[in-house]
Amino acid sequence: MIKTFPKGGIHPPENKITSSEGIKKMTVPKVVYVPVSQHIGIPAEIIVDTKDKVKIGQVIAKSGGYVSSNVHSPVAGTVTKLDKIIDTSGYKKQCIVIRTDPKDTSNFEDIEYPLKTDIEIEPKAILQKINDFGIVGLGGATFPSHVKLNIKEGTTIDHLIINGVECEPYLTADHRLMLEKAEEIIVGIKILLFALHIDKAIIGIENNKKDAIDLFKTLTKDDNTIKVAALQVKYPQGGEKQLVRAILNREVPKNGLPLDVGVIVHNVGTIFAIYQAIQHNKPLTERVVTVTGKKVKNASNYWVKIGTPIKDLIDEVGGLPEGTRKIVNGGPMMGKAIKNLDVPVTKGTSGILIISEDEASRGEPKNCIRCSECINVCPMGLEPHLLMNLSEKGMFENASAEDIMTCIECGSCSYVCPSHRPLLDYIRFGKNSVKKLNTSKN
Repeated sequence: MIKTFPKGGIHPPENKITSSEGIKKMTVPKVVYVPVSQHIGIPAEIIVDTKDKVKIGQVIAKSGGYVSSNVHSPVAGTVTKLDKIIDTSGYKKQCIVIRTDPKDTSNFEDIEYPLKTDIEIEPKAILQKINDFGIVGLGGATFPSHVKLNIKEGTTIDHLIINGVECEPYLTADHRLMLEKAEEIIVGIKILLFALHIDKAIIGIENNKKDAIDLFKTLTKDDNTIKVAALQVKYPQGGEKQLVRAILNREVPKNGLPLDVGVIVHNVGTIFAIYQAIQHNKPLTERVVTVTGKKVKNASNYWVKIGTPIKDLIDEVGGLPEGTRKIVNGGPMMGKAIKNLDVPVTKGTSGILIISEDEASRGEPKNCIRCSECINVCPMGLEPHLLMNLSEKGMFENASAEDIMTCIECGSCSYVCPSHRPLLDYIRFGKNSVKKLNTSKN
């Protein structure tokens, strides 16, 4: 029987338009805008100044603390400005602006790294290198990877789960990466097993990616340490708690982490970035981004340098289609609309979705009819209608008591609501308000 998580979930139209599109190399941008906060935690501290010459892979902002991450230059060029710009969050954040040097050939080299399978580094050095090379979770959360892998003494870990689910509609960056870099991903998994001193890894892939499932099963058929789990197609299967339950039937505590049940979860993109850092000394300066939409002329997957303006990606796919209403950073369920096209690609940018007028239109919100559909689909067992009402009325203490902070913001509730109520919008507002309330108490 194909595995899945037992509580809630939905199956929206997949719209995996770019699943057969191989990863292309994005045109090198003339200017990059590199935010110093591309990760959960403390922003990195800028260590360059205007007019400084920088090389590809050079550290331009150092980790600001334990839960933080280094930032490296994605191009060779000149720092022209240290400024605050609007990033994917919609707020102004500190940024390093670098003009690419068109005469430096390193900017235009397309290096094909040979597969390197031998691990010639000790476990502690692996964690340090992951830290030094700015690796963060590329599935969207952008949690610094060295922190997740630094296991406290006395904590027992017995499984590494690799998240190859990519359950968001439209996005195919992870799918294509699995097809094109499978051998490297397997080496990356072995690197982490060695670093964690464990011997069990499971790659979770939804059943709509049969080519990736078959490929990994073939490559691991003689390996007792790495298994492949084919999963039912159900959103939000890529959530860590849902994935752990689906694969291992372990229930992560309400306010806990997979670590609490002996598991570490990493996205396939993160695993590939770790492989490149350990085996080829390559810091995280680019990532795969899906640029897509039903009316996009040349929708595809691209290797994109961190800091590339989104307008450059849109030019690459043939420009904005007529009738475009919304441009979303991420997928349609959990992604957020961006304010302008100067917003740069960051380590957490998995996709850019261009939505037309007819697709983006919301129905007129009506009164709740108490149908309980939002409760039925919530993968966390919450009452979204109640959380929205409490947030709307400013009753944040009550919202906190009703576990609003455990919401994973998957948007399933808003998707099924027959009254078109903006459930997720208000729940996000409520969560932010509860965070501020808790901070003020401390």
